[in-house]
Amino acid sequence: MGREEKPLPQKILHSIIGPPRNIKDPSLFHKLALIPLLAWIGLGADGLSSASYGPEEGFKALGQHTYLALFLALATALTVFVISHTYSKIIEYFPSGGGGYIVASQTLGEKFGVISGSALLVDYILTITVSIVSCGDAIFSLFPASFQQFKILFDLAAILLLVVLNLRGVKESVTFLAPIFIAFIITHVLLIGYGVLSHLPQIGAVSHEIRGDFKAGLVSLGGTGMLLLFLKAFSLGGGTYTGIEAVSNGLQVLREPRVQTGKRTMVYMSTSLAFTAGGILLCYLLVGVQPTAGRTLNAVLAEGVFGGWKIGGVLALITIFSEGALLLVAAQTGFVGGPRVMANMAVDYWFPHRFASLSDRFAIQNGVLLMGGAAALLLFYSRGRISTLIVMYSINVFLTFSLSQLGMSRFFIRRRRTDPLWKKHLSVHLIGLTLCLTILIITILEKFTLGGWLTLFITSGVIALCFLTRKHYNKVKKGVRELDDLLTSIPVSGPPNTDPVNRQDMTAIQLVNGYNGFGIHTFLSIVQSFPGLYKNFIFVSVAEVDVGSFKGSEAIEELSASTARMLKNYVDLARKLGFAADYRSDMGTDIVQTASRLCETVAKEFPKSAVFAGQAVFKQSGVFHRLLHNETAFAIQQELRWKGIMTIILPIRINI
Repeated sequence: MGREEKPLPQKILHSIIGPPRNIKDPSLFHKLALIPLLAWIGLGADGLSSASYGPEEGFKALGQHTYLALFLALATALTVFVISHTYSKIIEYFPSGGGGYIVASQTLGEKFGVISGSALLVDYILTITVSIVSCGDAIFSLFPASFQQFKILFDLAAILLLVVLNLRGVKESVTFLAPIFIAFIITHVLLIGYGVLSHLPQIGAVSHEIRGDFKAGLVSLGGTGMLLLFLKAFSLGGGTYTGIEAVSNGLQVLREPRVQTGKRTMVYMSTSLAFTAGGILLCYLLVGVQPTAGRTLNAVLAEGVFGGWKIGGVLALITIFSEGALLLVAAQTGFVGGPRVMANMAVDYWFPHRFASLSDRFAIQNGVLLMGGAAALLLFYSRGRISTLIVMYSINVFLTFSLSQLGMSRFFIRRRRTDPLWKKHLSVHLIGLTLCLTILIITILEKFTLGGWLTLFITSGVIALCFLTRKHYNKVKKGVRELDDLLTSIPVSGPPNTDPVNRQDMTAIQLVNGYNGFGIHTFLSIVQSFPGLYKNFIFVSVAEVDVGSFKGSEAIEELSASTARMLKNYVDLARKLGFAADYRSDMGTDIVQTASRLCETVAKEFPKSAVFAGQAVFKQSGVFHRLLHNETAFAIQQELRWKGIMTIILPIRINI
């Protein structure tokens, strides 16, 4: 027989996002995983790109007291290293990934985990929108003002581009964006290096001037006033630290050994971010940068540093263009981290379980689409204005940081009897907690009335939806548990049927998912509804590869083995009740497609057969129920009916 012709929509889709990957490919994980350099690009771009706006926000907050920029640069670099070090410890002690959500859930409790995960999710959506809008601002600042009318379309097209790239897979999207990242690194090493080295001969005069300004500031502001001004500038520059948690959250996409790869990536990220953010603040001070209407401080700095060069104008243009382009790469962090936060929460039933599913390209497809859609809505809400978005930014990431530091502090206090280094680890996390709480409190106070309230409102809404989702799933579990208690231990007497299945006998092909009361109820319903008709039972199941199970080849093998053990339980039950029985299984990311192919194969093997599946039925079913439950049985039925295979769905009432 010839190969089945693919439908046109499927051909178009595969031409855009690529053909499906083979789950049985032994080198699959090696092909998908990121080495430290690519992880630095894919997960570190958000932090590094914050040098485009974080230092500027802090420097502007100093006003006329720019001499404090030296201390601000040192504090910024130190804070980067402290927070990065604490997240390296999170990677070491929580090697399965999950970042702030997993840490808060396991150290502080589920409720704190939901708060941390929801805050981080909203922050990732803001990361995408802020980065894309900032990218558009930087790019369109190079064109005449008349081009501004096309900026929102450009921003929307950039979001769409990143959605398509991430549907192809994380590694493909990172590889595509790598040249932009490298261009940024080269231009900014040159900018900061030359900006500092060219002023070394005047270092004595600069130091004398800073000392004089510092003494004058003490007289005019007082010690307390100067400290408060410094803390305000330090906190408002908190956007510099966004993205540091991305590596611990995305450990699943790193190459083995993941802990070592993650910690090495953290070193790359922290060193580059501390150098760039601290170096830019120092250059502001040395070059004497002053705010200019319609210009970013980095643009003014680039012109000041390269102004005396023959190709200085071109270099300044390339430097600022690379900043704008890197912001596009930074948005990639949101598309990597956000879906993984949703997937981890979906595994724990705080989100609809469909968000834990993987596409045939092993991308978290539903999460990527939701992130893109949410970012587009924020884009239209803000009308592409960065001033509207920036006040919403940075609050949530420090809420997550603070909960993570608090959780790790509690973690090491609990380990004080078994870990001889617990005091050393605890002290670092307490310092991190102090820094993060300080920035969080000041940021909320400064930004709340300006629009920061909207971030907290949206986050509260996400948290409320999470609790509603979990409440529904718990009710369903309770209803299913009643079936389990009633049916999983039904008494069976008499010798089992040991006859092999006969391909010419009437055969019931039953789809099952776990050995539970749901599946047993479906089996008994077939027996009761068609007495004496079916001599054979073939139990069919698909081992779904989702985010919870896609953690390495060993996890995949265990998933396959556990599915086989489950199916054997059904075979034993059917044989004890006098039927000939066997099982068939397969593995895949798409339950509907994989189950349909498997049932078609079994139907050809047993020509006198019908496919049966159970479907939960609720007394009141609305949009909320359809969102939380995939109704997989109906989708499989549609596929099999098209192929001419009789498929019967038996309703199973869930009393909730």
